[in-house]
Parts: sequence; C-alpha cells; structure tokens
Amino acid sequence: MANTQVFDVAIIGGGHNGLVCAAYLAAAGLKVTVLERRHVVGGAAVTEEFHPGFRNSVASYTVSLLNPKVIRDLDLPGHGLKVVERRLSNFLPVDDHRYLLSGPGRTKAEIARFSARDAERYDSYGDRLDVIADVLRDIVLRTPPNVASGGWSGALPELIKAGSLGNRLRKLDMVMRRDLLDLFTKSATDILEGWFETPVVQALFGFDSIVGNYASPSHAGTGYVLLHHVFGEVNGKKGVWGHAIGGMGAITQAMAKSAASRGAVIRTDAGVREVIVEGGRAVGVVTEAGDIVRAGCIVSNLNPKLLYGKLVDPAALPQDFRERMDRFKCGSATFRMNVALSELPDFTCLPGKQLADHHTSGIIFGPSLDYMDKAYLDARAGGWSKTPIVEMLIPSTLDDSLAPPGQHVASLFCQHFDPKLPDGASWDDHRETAADLIIDTVNAWAPNFKASVLGRQINSPRDLERTFGLIGGDIFHGALSLDQIFSARPVLGHGDYRAPVPGLYMCGSGTHPGGGVTGAPGHNAAREILADFKRRRLKRAA
Repeated sequence: MANTQVFDVAIIGGGHNGLVCAAYLAAAGLKVTVLERRHVVGGAAVTEEFHPGFRNSVASYTVSLLNPKVIRDLDLPGHGLKVVERRLSNFLPVDDHRYLLSGPGRTKAEIARFSARDAERYDSYGDRLDVIADVLRDIVLRTPPNVASGGWSGALPELIKAGSLGNRLRKLDMVMRRDLLDLFTKSATDILEGWFETPVVQALFGFDSIVGNYASPSHAGTGYVLLHHVFGEVNGKKGVWGHAIGGMGAITQAMAKSAASRGAVIRTDAGVREVIVEGGRAVGVVTEAGDIVRAGCIVSNLNPKLLYGKLVDPAALPQDFRERMDRFKCGSATFRMNVALSELPDFTCLPGKQLADHHTSGIIFGPSLDYMDKAYLDARAGGWSKTPIVEMLIPSTLDDSLAPPGQHVASLFCQHFDPKLPDGASWDDHRETAADLIIDTVNAWAPNFKASVLGRQINSPRDLERTFGLIGGDIFHGALSLDQIFSARPVLGHGDYRAPVPGLYMCGSGTHPGGGVTGAPGHNAAREILADFKRRRLKRAA
C-alpha cells in the first residue's frame, strides 16, 4: 500500500538550487521536503571517490559564481564550507617554448611578453567588462519582468520590474550601453579581435565563451556566454576562481546541513516519476517507489525539458508551451573526466614536476580562437573534436584531502563532443576512444601525463544525462542562447519561476540566471513562492 505524506512544499531534485530553495522556505516556517533520485544530494555538484584513495568533484569542478548572499544567508561557512583561491587564474601553453599566465597583478605583464599594444589595452578591456559584469551581478538575484497575459493587476508589477531594470541601465553612459549591446549580440571573436591582436590573448578571454556552449567563438551570442562566466567572485574578490576544500560536494553538503538545520526533510533514493495534477493544479508527486507526497506547492529543480517532458501530463500544459519545451535547446557538447595521477604534469613550455603556481590554475589547452573554431567544426562533422579544447584543474595542489601524499587528482573539462553522434552511434560505444584522445591531447603538452594516469572516471554527454539528469549532457540545464535567457528562460511568459500549472514552480538552472553553481535560481524561486503563500495563492497543506 502506498505511503502518503503531506508537506507545505515538495522539491523535486536535491541539486544545489533545490537545496538553496529548501533552506529559504524552511527558514520561513514552511514544512519542506526534498526528494532526490540519487543516493546523495548535490546534483552535479558532488564529490566521490573514483579510484582507490582518490576523490574529486565529479561534474561541476570549480567555484566562482556561487552567490555571496546565498553563502551568507545559509551560513555555508558555518556548515563547513571553505573556499581557497587559485594561486594563478589561468595557464595557457602556446607551443613548446611559450605560454601565457594570468592572475591578479600578473596578467598585464604576461600579455606584454606577447604584445605591448595588447598590454596597453588590457586595463581598459577589464574595466569596461567589469562595469557590464556589475550590471549582471545586480540582476542575478532579481526576478525577470514576466511577459504574461491578463489585466493591469498582473501587468503593473512587471512594468515596475522593467522600470527598475531600465533605471539600472540608464546609469550606464553611451559607451557602456554599446558595450552591453555588443556582449549580448556579437560573437566573442568579433569582440576580442576588436580589442586584442594576439591569438593567445584572445584565447585567454575567449575560452569562457565556449564553456558549456556547443558553439564556435565566432558564433553570435557567444559574447554573452563569455560575460556569464565573469560575474562571479571568491571571498569578496570579483572575477576570482577558487576551490572548495573537499570538492564541489562540500558546497552542497553545507547547503543540505543548512536546510536540515532549518527543518527541511531531505530524502535520497527518492526519485519522482510523476507530478500529480488535480483540477488543473499541481497537488503532489508520486515517487519511483510508489509513495505519494502531497503538498500545497511543488518545486522542480530539474531541467525544464525533463520536468515537462517526463513528469507532467501533457494534457495539463498549454499546447504552445508544450511545443516550445519540445524545442528547448539542450546539449553543451561537454565531456568530463577525472584522473588519478602519480605525479604532476611536466609541461614542455614550462618544465617541472614540483608544485608551482601554474599547477594550481585553470590550465587551458586551446591556444587560439581558430583552434576553438576547428574543435567545433570537427564535432559538427564527426561527433567530436580531433584536437579538443581541454581545461585541466589539479585541485589536489590546493587540497591535500583529495589524493594520497605525493599524488594528485585532475579534472578535465572538454569541448566539443556532440551529444548526438552521427548515424545513430552511441556514446557508450565511443566513450573510451574519446577519453584516450583527451589524454593524448594533454600529453602532447605535458609528455609525462599519460604515463602518470593511475585511473580515470569518464562522463560522456550520455553519462552526464544518465547520472545527473543533464539532458544532452547540458551542464546549464539549457543553452544560454539569446532566446533562452532572462524573461525567456525557459519560455517567455514563465520567466518568473512559475509553471503554466498553478502550484508548480521551477528553481533550477533552466531558469534565470542560468547555469553554474550560483544558488541564484533557488534563491529567487523561494522569494516568489513565499510571496504567493503570503498572497494566499498557495495554501499550506500540512
């Protein structure tokens, strides 16, 4: 006989945004449960042992975008979170003799080794990008104006939101408004070639434009993806990247402790197979085990395509909405690996196996925008890049809890690997081949690398979907294209975290402001849910 429980709020999915949403709602006095399909909460932000004695972040792998307000409100440091900064931001090998380093106080001098002109322009580029990034930081925790049908009572609050945003943009001078337009509409290549003449300098900044983005940096809209990756901060320092001690799972474990301390009930091995809709309203869920959880409010942390395509009866959704969700673009062409290493990489261009600053950085194998463009074209033609773009991090250089003494773990984040292979081929048949190619790619720059690999964990696009529910392996729960951001994320008319089914809400990365471990969608969704409880649009079921 099915077990039935009653809560005020039931949250589907214990990824980081689901946990954030749960913490805020529980703190407001609501009876909240989180239902997680896997054996551990955290979604794609988890740490696991993948080789005896070696642990690492499995999918997401570095910290910068986690919102400072979320950190403070949930007291994540008080629940065990500690984030340390990289000694350097990035290291880009160029050839057997040249490389480019970047980091606070060092980037300009490094660029000057390649081009005095580019070094001269660097400060202006950074200053202007920071102004735009500040605009983005300002709107990250705001609910977008929602284009909705109805009378003035519904339209007026949205007009006020739009006016508030307009006032923020009006503070920009005309030069910055033009820069903002460029970043939202142009390609990263167009923007960066307008600033810098040196290919490796362009690549240093252009890499961010294709992270989790199945595109060439020459594609329109990649300027926005570049911007999306620069609005973060670590320990109060803007634009800095860091590492969570214990891996990315330390973030979500701290979030889970915060939510539980406020009264949220978190269940693992409790996947949801159906959202119960009665009388046109979401009133509960059915778990994969057949248990029923009834609630006054249902919140989904899943990719919207998974929520509406698998869990909600199509008859409960408007036809146009269903059709648009069918076309919701997913697939970031990401291949993710972890490797256990017997020693640190010894780079031809910067030799040495003893720990040095560049080993703590984001190590980018992609020395030019042309290289990145070719990687995209290869994937479109044959399924994956012949010379892939790889970012390698070695978090054990900052966190000795991840590997045995003297040994290391490395994260390999790789583009481009088409989630749909030609001729119906399966990633299950090609994952090892692609993994070998990635190892060989790194080995071409650090010839001791391949021999140092003691073990590896492979996550192809198919693995990412199967394990974490990332449709098409999409790390952002939907492409960050111009038709899928802000008020149009996931669909115009539902950019305010409310589903077309009353009582059903969205709190995941498929909503504003999008992907990355930010906590912002969970924060924003909780605010809207609490407002609806206050307005009595939602009723406590407990």
